[in-house]
Amino acid sequence: MPGMWVSERHVDVPLDWWDPARGEIEVFVREIVDPDKRGDGSLPLLTYLQGGPGGDNPRPTEVSGWLEEALKHYRVVLVDQRGTGRSTPLDARIVAELGDAQAGADHLARFRADSIVRDLEHVRSTVYEGRKWATLAQSYGGWLTLAYLSHAPEALSASYVCGGIPGNPMSAEEVYRRTFDRVAGKTAEYYRRYPQDAELVARIADRLAAEPVHLPDGDVLTVRRFQSLGIDFGMKPGFERMHWLVEDAFITEGRLSEGFLAAVLARTSSAANPLFWTLQESIYGDGANGPTAWAAQRERDRRPEFGEDVRPLPFTGEMAFPWMFDEVRLLRGFAPAVHALAERREWSPILDPERLAANEVPVAAAVYFDDMYVDSGLQLDTLKGLGNAQAWVTNEFEHDGIGSGRVLTRLREMVRDRGGERR
Repeated sequence: MPGMWVSERHVDVPLDWWDPARGEIEVFVREIVDPDKRGDGSLPLLTYLQGGPGGDNPRPTEVSGWLEEALKHYRVVLVDQRGTGRSTPLDARIVAELGDAQAGADHLARFRADSIVRDLEHVRSTVYEGRKWATLAQSYGGWLTLAYLSHAPEALSASYVCGGIPGNPMSAEEVYRRTFDRVAGKTAEYYRRYPQDAELVARIADRLAAEPVHLPDGDVLTVRRFQSLGIDFGMKPGFERMHWLVEDAFITEGRLSEGFLAAVLARTSSAANPLFWTLQESIYGDGANGPTAWAAQRERDRRPEFGEDVRPLPFTGEMAFPWMFDEVRLLRGFAPAVHALAERREWSPILDPERLAANEVPVAAAVYFDDMYVDSGLQLDTLKGLGNAQAWVTNEFEHDGIGSGRVLTRLREMVRDRGGERR
């Protein structure tokens, strides 16, 4: 590809690392290197830990952003997380066919951070002959980073994290207690920038509440599903994307346009990432800290200011709600398993506090001060207890700041200035 030499392969891994007899799945590995360096066997490795949960790796079309910076120094390894991309897929139909809620929940539990880290270790040991590699993490990739540092720190030369350090100990309740406030602040900023949209958004919500409005796939667009579009407020230019969406919402007085409904469907159908909402709360399960019990819904129930009849209409963010698995067609097959998962009391362990406190792997983390998804206060509290870690706190970027190559450049400088990566 332009500016990139690309190699691709599939690697077999156990579906269940704790019971390999349950069979195997595949993970897909894409390697990218500067064409002029493709024969350099000594080039350091960097593996990218994608956000999510349930996100596959980027499909680059050009050398830009973080990839441009990375290819100057590394052979870049992109592993599609199990269940995503070109790895063995997982969707609602597959889970529904397992037969009952508990079987589905047990299956979904095998797609969490602890399994993903073991997949990465298998790729590193078999494809790359056990060479150390650095990690670059976006968002949920920070969960994977701390899981990696907890279970196999000897594999890592350095870890770079962008907006993704989880609280330690992990608590879904504490996350939503903080992030609902952040979403409210982002919504207020949206209406401050585009005051004319307050009336327009209210008209849309009133229309949806008056009688059923169907999306192109047959789903009913409810007010609460419309509110969930606020998840985009944590990215740039999320406010602008919302403004242009609602500006063309009505084709005539009282009738929503097909273009608007198609755009809303594209943003809320979960077609591209069915595991995102499905695994959203389970990423906080760690040892005996369950159940998560729909923590986001419980927090919303305590906040009448997020009601569907409030005007200006409030939006919501990165919060999974039980109604999604009734109202979103592509999520309905997950419903029994997800409800069972929400009641799980015991989880496989993700974080090892003692190993994290004694960590020697260089860690540099970009903490976005205004991050809507991952509270900056929780990130800084965790970093204080993580050995050999540095934080760069900035409000220059939103949650997607990794798109600027300057972020990785800065994080690499931070590690270099304290002795560099471990080789």
